[in-house]
Amino acid sequence: MSEKKLFPVTVVGSWPRPAWLIQALRKRQASGCAESEFQAVADRAVVECLDAQEKAGVDIPSDGEQRRDNFYSFVVEKLGGMRLMKVSELMDYMKDRARYEEVLRALDVPAFAIKSPIVVERLTEKNGLAQDEVDFAKKHTTRPLKVPLPGPYMLTRSSWFEGLSDKVYGAPEELAKDVVKILRKEVQALKAKGVEFIQFDEPILSQIVYGAESTETFMCAALPNRRDPSDELALAVRLMNETTEGIDGVRFGVHVCRGNWSRKEEVLLKGNYGPMLPYLMQMNIHQLVLEFATPRAGELEVFKEYKNEKEIGLGVVNPRTDEIETPEQIVARVKELAKFYDPEKIFLNPDCGFGTFAERNVNTAEIATKKMAAISEAAKQLRGEFQGKAAAS
Repeated sequence: MSEKKLFPVTVVGSWPRPAWLIQALRKRQASGCAESEFQAVADRAVVECLDAQEKAGVDIPSDGEQRRDNFYSFVVEKLGGMRLMKVSELMDYMKDRARYEEVLRALDVPAFAIKSPIVVERLTEKNGLAQDEVDFAKKHTTRPLKVPLPGPYMLTRSSWFEGLSDKVYGAPEELAKDVVKILRKEVQALKAKGVEFIQFDEPILSQIVYGAESTETFMCAALPNRRDPSDELALAVRLMNETTEGIDGVRFGVHVCRGNWSRKEEVLLKGNYGPMLPYLMQMNIHQLVLEFATPRAGELEVFKEYKNEKEIGLGVVNPRTDEIETPEQIVARVKELAKFYDPEKIFLNPDCGFGTFAERNVNTAEIATKKMAAISEAAKQLRGEFQGKAAAS
C-alpha cells in the first residue's frame, strides 16, 4: 500500500445516479436494453462521477457504483445461482406478511423499488464482481481507487432466504463457505489490478445490535431466523477473517452504518458503536469506515480504549441532508477524535453513500460535490496544523 498524506479524503462508495442512467438500468433489468447500450450509458455516468469527485478534491475516489442497482444486489449479474427479487415479491414467502408490510411502512421502505439477490441454486462464478468496473475507472483516473464490495456476512445473510435458498444450502453457514471463496478470489484479482483500498460493506451489523424492536430488516430477510446477537457478530468476524486471511498489499476497510435508504432520520437505527467494537476490533482489516455526522451514531469517546488499533474512516458529512457542512464544523469534529487517535490513523469520508439504492438517491450530485469539497477544504486546514506539529516534534 502506498503512503498517504494526512487525513485522506475518500467516499463510502455510491454517488447519485442521473435520471438517464436509472432509466437505462430499468430497461436493462426488463430486458429492454442491450448490454452494450447500457454499458455505454454507464460509462458516461462513471466519467462524470469521477470528474466530480476529483474536482471536489477527493483523494481516493470510487466509480460511484454507477453500474449497480444497489451496493449488494448487483452481484446477481455477476454470479450464477441468484435471482434479483423485489422486497414486495419476497413478501409472498413471509410467514407473517401483514406484520412485515407494517414494518416496511414504518421504516419508509419502497418495497417495489428495492431489490435483493436471492440464492435459488448453487453459486457459480462468472467474470468477477468489480473487475470490469476497475478496468474502466482506471482509464479515467490516476488516483488510487476505493472498491466497495458486499461483506461476507452481508452477502450471506441478505441472499439466503428460507423457502428458496434452503433447497440448495441447508443453512446460511453452508452458503457462507462459497461466498468466502468467491470474495477471496475477487480480492486477489483486484489486488493484481492495482486496487489499493477494498471496502467491505456490513451495514446489517447495526441491525443485529440495535434492531430488536423489528426482527426483520428489508436488507436482510433472513434475520428473523437469527441467533443471539453475539453469535451473529462472531460469525461476521469469522467470515471476514477467512476472507482476508493471508492477503497483504491492499487496505481492507469495513463500513458500518445505521441505514441509508431514507432521508427521515427517525426511521433509521441509532446507538453508539460500543457493543460492536469488541467484535470489529477482532477483524483482520485495517480501517473501520463509520458514520459520525449524525447524532444517531453516538459519541466518539467509545473509541478511547481502542486508540489506534484500527484506522478510522470518520464520517463527517451527512449524505441525507441538503445542508452543506462547513470546513470549520468538520475540523472541529476531527479534532475530537484526534484527542485520542493519531492523525495518521484518520481518513475523512461521508457517513454513507449518496445513492445507496439506484431508485432512491438520498441526494443530488450537486450537493454531494459540495459536501465532498467541504471535506477537502477541512483536510487542507487539518494538514496545515497537524503536519506543522509533527515537524516541530
